[in-house]
Formats: sequence, C-alpha cells, structure tokens
Amino acid sequence: MNQKIYNLPFISIILACRNEEKHIDHCLKSLLNQNYPQSKMELLVIDGLSDDQTVKIIKNYAKQYPIIKFFSNPQKITSAAFNLGIQNAQGELIILAGSHSIYPPNYIKKCVMASIKYRADNVGGIIQARPSANTIIAEAIAISLAHPFGAGNAYFRLSPPKIRWVDTVFGGCYHCSIFKKIGLFNENLVRSQDIEFNLRLKRAGGKILLIPDIISYYYPKDNLKDFFIHNFRDGIWIIYPFKFVKIPLSPRHYLPLCFILGFLTTGILGIFWPIYFRLFLLMIAFYCLIGLFFGLQTALKQKRAGYIVLLPLAFAVRHFGYGLGSLYGLINFLNYENKKTKRN
Repeated sequence: MNQKIYNLPFISIILACRNEEKHIDHCLKSLLNQNYPQSKMELLVIDGLSDDQTVKIIKNYAKQYPIIKFFSNPQKITSAAFNLGIQNAQGELIILAGSHSIYPPNYIKKCVMASIKYRADNVGGIIQARPSANTIIAEAIAISLAHPFGAGNAYFRLSPPKIRWVDTVFGGCYHCSIFKKIGLFNENLVRSQDIEFNLRLKRAGGKILLIPDIISYYYPKDNLKDFFIHNFRDGIWIIYPFKFVKIPLSPRHYLPLCFILGFLTTGILGIFWPIYFRLFLLMIAFYCLIGLFFGLQTALKQKRAGYIVLLPLAFAVRHFGYGLGSLYGLINFLNYENKKTKRN
C-alpha cells in the first residue's frame, strides 16, 4: 500500500436523510466521487423512515459500494440520526453531511488536511446555495441565502476572504474524541442541534475553524411557500430550545424576531395613536426600499430584470417566516415556563 495512503486517517461520513428522493442520488454520487481513498472511509447513511423512494435508492448504492452502511432512524430527527451514526462510526475523524448538498471531489481531503494542520476540533467550509429548480424564483431564493441582507453575518454563507475561528460551521469535520469529551447531540432539539453542540464544544475549550476554500453546494426550497415553512420552523427552533437548554445565540438569530415585534408593536399602537401608525408605515417603506435596492443591484449585475421584484420578495419571506417562527417559539417557551413555575 502507498505510504501516503497508509498514513491518512480513517474517515466516517454520516449522512442524515428523510424523504430525499429528489436529492439523495446526486448527494451520494458526490460523496462517492471524492479523491480521498475509499479504503480509508465509510459512509453511514441514516434514514428517518422515508416513505418515498429514498431507501430504495440508498440500498441500490449500498449493493455497489461496500463502504455504505445503512441505518434506520425511528426518531426521524437529525440529532438522533447523527448520534446513531457517531455511535457506529469507526473513523478517527467524523464528517457530518446533508442530503440536500453536493460535495466537490476535494471536499473530504481538504477537511482532513485542515483538521490535521490546524488541530481544530471542528473544521468546516463555505456553503453555496444553488437553485433547486430551473425557475427565476428558485434562483432568487438561492441568491437571498448568500446575500448579507438574507444571511446576516453567517460567515459560512458569505465566503469570507480568509481562514477564521468561528462559533459554528455547516456540517463539519470533527475529531471523534470530542464526542467522548462533551457528549452527543441533544435529541430534545429537532433543529439547532449543531448550534447547541458547537456551543458546548467551545465552552469545553474546543476550536471551530472555517476554511473558505472548502466548499459545498446546498439546494434550498424552490418555491416561496416551502421556503416560508422552512424558515418558520428554523425560527421556532432558534427560540424553543431554551425549553431544554440555554443557548446564547448570535445577535443575527434574534434580529428577525425584533423585526416582527417592531412591526406588530407599532402597528397595534398605530390603531390608537397616529404617530405610531406613521412610524409603522415608515418602517415598511424603509424595509421595502432596502429590499428593492438590493433587488435592483442584483438585477443589474446578473442582467435579470425579474430579480428587482423577486429578490425582495425572497428576502421578505425569509425574514417574516423566521421572525414569526421565533415569535411562535417564544410564546410556547414562555407558556412552558409559566406552567413549570405553577407546578413548583
């Protein structure tokens, strides 16, 4: 065996999925087409009881590629899938993958080399959103997720120019020892489990590194209805986890909630006092102008006139969906705390 291959660490890739028949084929192909030797890796696919063709596609691949190991996840949630994979992983390094993503051939090798070079506990890269359909609205949704107005200061979405230590990354390449040190993912969390885990990692003295030239491609929802629902659920699970664990999040996670509360407060007060109604209208006008400015800017750059309207619409769906979800999560959390206080 080549000495260079012999010295490479064994890698476990954990791929969580459920009802991903549209994406799982391309995702698996990209992970199997890595320039990292297959003799030094395993691919653990954890399916959350899919009721479409996902399992059939996975099992067909497993027949051809012995490195694929299939597991069923009766809990159906991502945190449980990751934990099941981690408990069965043999690798020195563990890479968490998403079934809505595609990974370039050098993805795994770059993660491994960076993990070794920088001695980071978690290494990740940039995620670039690509349209999930050949429509202008799908393009606008993808652009909104990579734009500062849509993504805030989430470095893993914005392609920073240099390597930097961060609070969280998309997916990630972890040293297996970190799970023995701080535990597994919190299975009380349907979403935001990565944020909570990386917080524990940093509190334990761990380091998380973002490498800009490690790139993966993500395919978001391709219509505004599904995009709204996705962001609403994300918003819920940014706030609702406080029911189980206290997570001091980045300010960007709270901005959509503040945005919604601002609109609601001025709108309600505006029913009784004209000055608040004028403030309400001013806030709407200011928000629309910002969205239209970025829409026009992108339309001129991409030479797509439709972005003038559709990009501001995608921004609004993201912000309002996330903010309303956060408000819903906050109400549920406060209701839970109130009931807990009464019981005590």
